Amino acid sequence: MTAAPVVYAGSFDPVTYGHMDIARRARDVFGSVIVLLIANGTKRPLLDENERFLLLQQAFKDEPGIRVERAGGLLADYLKTHGLRVLVRGVRGPADVAHEMLNAHYNKKFYPRTETVFLPCRAEYTFLSSSAVREAVGYGADISDLVPPCVAEALTKKYPR
Repeated sequence: MTAAPVVYAGSFDPVTYGHMDIARRARDVFGSVIVLLIANGTKRPLLDENERFLLLQQAFKDEPGIRVERAGGLLADYLKTHGLRVLVRGVRGPADVAHEMLNAHYNKKFYPRTETVFLPCRAEYTFLSSSAVREAVGYGADISDLVPPCVAEALTKKYPR
């Protein structure tokens, strides 16, 4: 019996090397992972959904065992509909843990079969966030060591120097 993939969901605005590291490590532990682009109603994205989806596909195009999908609505509904139950979340520190614990509680409430696994980020990604990347590129900073080349190119087109 082949194990079902785990799901690593986020808004990925934009996808960073930190996100990619979590996805790869989840794949290495669980065998396969779905990187799921899902809307976050509390955020105003810089990149629209199609841009983010295409960038995720480009970033992971040569990664065996990693599939990129997108969905709307509740994450718990996506899991239920697709017969999946394991979520992987990357955490950088205590603030992330508190936030992700709350999300794990609600995902389990709305779909009791859900289990959430936390992966601590690597030290080099502790301070990397999509919002920091968006802010840095807005000021013309070189973000090439924070995001894949396709993302750096897309963001620098939005903010030409």
